[in-house]
Amino acid sequence: MRHRQRGVTFLGWVVLLVPVAIVGYVVIRGVPVYLNYSKVARAFEQTKSEYSSSESTTREMIKSSLEKRFDVNYVESPKIGDVGIRKTAEGWQVEVEYEDVVPLMYNASLLLEFEKSVTIP
Repeated sequence: MRHRQRGVTFLGWVVLLVPVAIVGYVVIRGVPVYLNYSKVARAFEQTKSEYSSSESTTREMIKSSLEKRFDVNYVESPKIGDVGIRKTAEGWQVEVEYEDVVPLMYNASLLLEFEKSVTIP
């Protein structure tokens, strides 16, 4: 008897494609959350460059600038109230820590934690 291999069976394709589909679905659900984080990071960096040469920077000026940037870029999470602004020896420390929960299916969710901090001299 002579047998020849002809390729992957249907069951083989299912075993190969199911994990790829699951990973693809998680990526599709997670990309908008990471894009939102990049908007937050960009707003922080732009605020830092705006006030890095200013001598009379106040907490209200930094908060107002961040709030405007969040509004223009449609940042939904975190809210401006979640941003911490405090005076340090090096200057103003602007930081935020927040979590985003992405529902996947039924009772399964993906929890993503983000942290961003800049120092405005």
